[in-house]
Amino acid sequence: MKDDKLEVVRSWFKKAENDLINAENTIKMENPPCDTICFHAQQCAEKYLKGFLTFHKIDFPKTHSLEDLVELCKQIVPEIESELDNVEILSSYGVEVRYPDEIYYDIPKEDAQEAIDLAKKVKTVILKYLEGKM
Repeated sequence: MKDDKLEVVRSWFKKAENDLINAENTIKMENPPCDTICFHAQQCAEKYLKGFLTFHKIDFPKTHSLEDLVELCKQIVPEIESELDNVEILSSYGVEVRYPDEIYYDIPKEDAQEAIDLAKKVKTVILKYLEGKM
């Protein structure tokens, strides 16, 4: 793979890491804004999936649907769907919690932690399939 393509993949992963760092640091606050934590967790997962697709030269639409991105990833690794079976929990956090005119609700801290854990799971699975290739 050309170095410029690898740089794009690394950029996706760097942005994903920034989202994860933001979520992990924010949850440590007293009375953390859990909607923001969940948004950054979703963004982390989305960017890892998009980086994986970029690595494999698979075009993807502009979407926040992690299920759609996982469906594309299945072209490369069919078992990825079962490994990321709960990823749909994160998808709603990509849009709905961002705006007051969308469905908004107070997200419990436990749900925010679950979102972080799911984002880390996506990261682990994606990096497992790219081990030794980057």
